Amino acid sequence: MIFTAATCLALTVYHEARSEPYDAQLAVAEAVINRKNHPAFPDTVCGVMKEHRTPASKPWACQFSFYCDGKSDQPHDAVAWSVAHEVATQALSGDVLGHGAIYYHTHEVSPAWRHNLIKVGGIGGHVFYTDGECWLSMGCSKRPKARGEQ
Repeated sequence: MIFTAATCLALTVYHEARSEPYDAQLAVAEAVINRKNHPAFPDTVCGVMKEHRTPASKPWACQFSFYCDGKSDQPHDAVAWSVAHEVATQALSGDVLGHGAIYYHTHEVSPAWRHNLIKVGGIGGHVFYTDGECWLSMGCSKRPKARGEQ
């Protein structure tokens, strides 16, 4: 598989949200793109997809677990793969929801890191967050409201 920005984004959408509604898949794609535009993350979509958490010496410690779980990343559901490609193409064209998030998790987990972030909202089975550092001037979707801001 050739790793272009569209392929990396489609793989992330496929593995992270393929069972979700279209807008929820688009929200995941947007979070990846927002990370690419954020100074704390790699500056390419593929770099974001492949990024390791610390310590990098742990081979399973990826930002997106599908990438380093030891299983094949090859999509097996042709329809879901086609939708993931469509979502990736749309997101890369700039046609996004505008949530401004750079982090997300499923409703089934409650990670400790969420307490240090600003909750943007939920879409499908995911909850989305920002760190308040992702502004339009950086290429992120929008400036989310800060805590206490009307």
